Amino acid sequence: MNELQTPIENYLDYCESQKRLDTKTLRAYRIDLTQFCRHIQPDDVLAVTPKVLEDFISGLHQKYKPKTVKRKIASLKALFHYFEYRDLIERNPFNKIQVKFREPALLPKTIPLHTLETFLSAIYQHQADAKTAYQKRNALRDAAVIELLFATGIRISELCSLGVENVNLYDQTILIYGKGSKERKVQIGNDDVLNILQNYKNDFQTEIQNCGHFFVNQNGRELSDQAVRRMINKYTSLAAIDLHITPHMFRHTFATSLLEADVDIRYIQEILGHSSINITEIYTHVAMSKQRDILTTKHPRKDFHL
Repeated sequence: MNELQTPIENYLDYCESQKRLDTKTLRAYRIDLTQFCRHIQPDDVLAVTPKVLEDFISGLHQKYKPKTVKRKIASLKALFHYFEYRDLIERNPFNKIQVKFREPALLPKTIPLHTLETFLSAIYQHQADAKTAYQKRNALRDAAVIELLFATGIRISELCSLGVENVNLYDQTILIYGKGSKERKVQIGNDDVLNILQNYKNDFQTEIQNCGHFFVNQNGRELSDQAVRRMINKYTSLAAIDLHITPHMFRHTFATSLLEADVDIRYIQEILGHSSINITEIYTHVAMSKQRDILTTKHPRKDFHL
């Protein structure tokens, strides 16, 4: 048995019981640390030197994208910080190495608004053409899911975990528990979206109450993020849209559209639940149509008469 396995399991238990990390973060930690445990020699925590870490990290760069490597390094750093805190090691080997590297700036992908309109139309047409009550109900649920994704910029994980008590259609608000269990309340500002959500809630009232979650699957259980992805792929195909659409692209499109409509970036930050304005500022690089409008109508060169 690898001698690192026991202290790593103790650390994961600590993350769950003391740090109260969410399930997805714990799963990522387990994957990253198990990979480290299996691939390094020696397997004694006291023998993990800066050179061992450097060699392991070098191997990660050859296999994974920078964002993934950055996450795996963060998982390892947290582990060795714990080892140091618990006096399992005298010196943290990370103190002797530099692991900073520049990530390529990947701009968020958005959905063109005309494509989004086509996508939504495909859902409503599918609902209108449904041959059975079962198909019609599912299409209603699908419309409610997609409309809420675009109306609020909510993350897919946040949407799937929405409790029935978190959706107040009378006040037109949803209470979202974001990353780190941070709360934020987002207004639903469109009457058509409200009507779809109300129709969905009325039709699925029994399943919602039994499940406790606002969005449910065909079996009356909590809707999963994979089910939402399959849903999106289904309507992308039905609408003959030649674009790979992901759930997060609705969030990017929401944010970019607001920015292009001159909404203050601080408001967008609050609605999205970003902890830092630096995260939200990436959308300033995406709003090209707004940039085009500014440089066409505001630049003084347009008034030159040569």
